[in-house]
Amino acid sequence: MTPEGPASARGIATDGLANRLRFLALTNGRPFWDLVQKCPPVRRRLNATLIDHAVREMPPRPEPLSTMADYTSWASLTDRTYSGRHLPPVRADEDRLPAPEVAAGLFARGESMIPCRRSTVLFAYFAQWFTDGFLRSDTNVPRDPRKNSSNHHIDLNQVYGLNAAATTALRTLEGGLLKSQLIDGGEFPPYLCEHGKIKPEFAPLSVIQFDELTDARRDTLFATGSDRGNIQIGFTMLTVLFLREHNRVARLLARRHPRWDDERLFQTARNVLIVLLIKLVVEEYINHITPYHFRFRLDPRLSAALARAPWHRENWASVEFNLVYRWHSLIPSRLSVGGRELPMAETLLAGPLIPPTGLARLFEDASGQRAGRIGLFNTDPVLLPIETASIAESRALGLAPYNSYRRHCRFPAVRRFEHITADRRASGALRELYRDVDDIDLYVGLFAEEPGSPDAILPPLLTKIIAIDAFSQALTNPLLAPRVFNAATFSPYGIRVIAATRSLADVVRRNTPEDPAPRFVSMSQQPRP
Repeated sequence: MTPEGPASARGIATDGLANRLRFLALTNGRPFWDLVQKCPPVRRRLNATLIDHAVREMPPRPEPLSTMADYTSWASLTDRTYSGRHLPPVRADEDRLPAPEVAAGLFARGESMIPCRRSTVLFAYFAQWFTDGFLRSDTNVPRDPRKNSSNHHIDLNQVYGLNAAATTALRTLEGGLLKSQLIDGGEFPPYLCEHGKIKPEFAPLSVIQFDELTDARRDTLFATGSDRGNIQIGFTMLTVLFLREHNRVARLLARRHPRWDDERLFQTARNVLIVLLIKLVVEEYINHITPYHFRFRLDPRLSAALARAPWHRENWASVEFNLVYRWHSLIPSRLSVGGRELPMAETLLAGPLIPPTGLARLFEDASGQRAGRIGLFNTDPVLLPIETASIAESRALGLAPYNSYRRHCRFPAVRRFEHITADRRASGALRELYRDVDDIDLYVGLFAEEPGSPDAILPPLLTKIIAIDAFSQALTNPLLAPRVFNAATFSPYGIRVIAATRSLADVVRRNTPEDPAPRFVSMSQQPRP
């Protein structure tokens, strides 16, 4: 076994002829791919074609069913407080399945983390922060696993809030700006509480597990759009960064358009920031995930090319999409923060660590540390209860088993445990817990499957589900519509900001004036000289 995992044993029998040939074509022949990407018309056509083909690997929205019921109704087709679902529910035979806590034991990390070959901790931070914006579980107590609290859009509610009342509470209502404060020369959100009580101006905001915090800890919380905005240092770092970018753009818009009122400035800056995030998702995040030589782009003409695609419909996050994004194995047991190695638990509710260390330094620390490999045997014990809950939740929702989703995504069903992975430890553990490969829980099978090549971060089924939902989730955003994506929506300056931004490093560089030193900021590990 290599540090990344076993040597790939995948082939046509496992992936299917069409899937394997497509993968080999996109991961080989780099000179050809470099050549075609130098010709803009060809690159543009390939970009749209490959994205469209990826999303068509599963039937398009609208899904006939949601988690509301096991039959179709007008309510189930329109009430998005219930999650969508790709396959009908099935009644599992619990006697044939290991208990959720036993199955979750397959995820337990040993004495050391298995590192990823390509990803940094910044990739892990971004993945959690980005997806938590629209993959939101029910917030009621007790929680209903069928329901969600999502707007189902990439709308940067981490910064702007889930509703108008929260957005208003976060705004200065002057110059299009969000409320902020200066600490050690850097711009940060204001504090949410005073003497352990939420300030009246922030009454529409909430924080998960607020009642479990001491008054002293509450007074360190930042006022953010998301109830999870303070949950972990990486989440808070990204929220602070995008707050700074919003205010930077709003101030520059005010200089260029002195007659615009606060509302116009705010809404235009918000439009710019949302599309800026979508661009980073497509051009940095998705390109990091795929091992392909072709690099996807957010072309302004892309939505026009895809507008007639059958999947180009209203966003509705699926329960499967929520499940496949639980990449707990990415997180090291100890995290580099300001030059110190801190246990993961000490990076929770860790906003006070950011100002003295500096935002740019923290992004560099995250970029210099390797993330864990996504897969079995690599989740820190602190996070194992979430793996147990994920398996239990998937069964409560009647999610079909792993092989059913392989068929749904146009992969052959596996017939032997060794077809899932060549790692004998993993295939042996699966055989001990499940009577047959057809019994394997979707959640377990997704992460037991080995990647298609040494350069791949994710296994094939996980990659396909993410590609289908991620592209369709991002590219159906109304701000990308042909009649909307223009200078009237973003201003000429906003269009230039979007066009000039290629990576998260660009956003960090222009928003950390208190720390102008060059910093390495990347979701991919720094190439060796």
